[in-house]
Amino acid sequence: MITDNVVSLGVVERLLTGQSEGGTAHTAPKLPWLSKLRAEAVERVGALTVPTVRDEAWRFTDISALTRQSFHPLRTPTALQAGDVQHFYIEEATTRLVFVDGVYASQLSSLPTADGLIVGNLPSITSTHAAAIQSHFSQYAPFHDQLFSALNTAFLHDAAVLIVPRATLIATPVHLLFISTQPGLASHPRLLILAEADGEVTLIEDYVALHDGAYFTNSVAEVALASNAKVEHVRVQRESPKAFHMASCGVALAHASRYHSVNIALGAQLSRLDLHVVQTADATECSLDGLALISDSQLADTHTFIDHAKPHGVSRQLHKCIVGGAAHAVFNGKVMVRPGAQKTDSAQSSRNLLLSGKALVDTQPQLEIFADDVKCTHGATVGQLDSEEVFYLQSRGFSETAARNLLSYAFGAEVIERIPIASLRRQLEQTVLAQTTDQS
Repeated sequence: MITDNVVSLGVVERLLTGQSEGGTAHTAPKLPWLSKLRAEAVERVGALTVPTVRDEAWRFTDISALTRQSFHPLRTPTALQAGDVQHFYIEEATTRLVFVDGVYASQLSSLPTADGLIVGNLPSITSTHAAAIQSHFSQYAPFHDQLFSALNTAFLHDAAVLIVPRATLIATPVHLLFISTQPGLASHPRLLILAEADGEVTLIEDYVALHDGAYFTNSVAEVALASNAKVEHVRVQRESPKAFHMASCGVALAHASRYHSVNIALGAQLSRLDLHVVQTADATECSLDGLALISDSQLADTHTFIDHAKPHGVSRQLHKCIVGGAAHAVFNGKVMVRPGAQKTDSAQSSRNLLLSGKALVDTQPQLEIFADDVKCTHGATVGQLDSEEVFYLQSRGFSETAARNLLSYAFGAEVIERIPIASLRRQLEQTVLAQTTDQS
């Protein structure tokens, strides 16, 4: 049962020693610093409580449905063959790491090394790159006051690690595929992405399910860009409609680095993404695009924080929600310009489409500016389909239903089109078209 302390400390401690509740062994790296990190996380899990609507950052997001559920660690791994999951593969991606119920599946993964990318599961990567990993791990998604990040770190065993060497262009996308196969499980995916100076990579972080049951995914991603590095980060959450999905992503930007993310939320009964981007040097660029497409009684929450701490930073953000049925979308986007961060150029837009009378959106774009030579804008809109646009399409021969479907699809497609992988873009376009049609 997930209680005020989420899981018993005994369960966490058993996982730290390499045994799950049912006795399944994990191959955890035997590193003193990592053991210490886990121990600190266990302590924080015991001290922190589950957030409620009484907490300001969660006041629109009631997670009591999660606390009433009972989830357990993996007991019996599912044996999958490539044919079982091949339909999830991205055709452009030659490098692929697959995790099944949180456990690395080497037989389903593909790790070519010709382009210079250093990639693999945490236990294998730490044998050769322990110093680099240690210097970055838990630096950008800290857990001391974040329960779900602490829980992820306490359960840490397998993790996807990518290191892009200096001045290396990774020509094809890297696909990180997280598959749920069993209801009732709790899994804790972990990612660490390091792009060294002048390195470039495109990353797909993909959450899928082979069943429609309830389970709990609790992921943490950390992304560090060195000077002049470039990262394209596409995150797709298409979990089971009964799943619970909590995610944190921390990004650090060094001088003149460029980070672009596209976050798509389609599945899960309850989902939340906390995305924090911190500018650690001048002249950085970040662009955050997001789309939540939900219906029935789904709740999708996106919290973002762009921290302009140095001069000449540029940020752009477009977040859209398409909400049908009795679903509830939440967006909280905060941009902070700290003292001394002169010449900051930031623009943020939250646009939301309601497809039914019971659909609900809470949107809070925020600006906090402590520098005087900046250019910052933000805005939010919430509305229904434009009746004049519907009438125009009807005058061109479309039925009212077809006109509404087309306009809803076009609203979401603006974000989908910003994904730099053609086959994934086509997949998601079909999904958006199908789901907007179902909600009409």
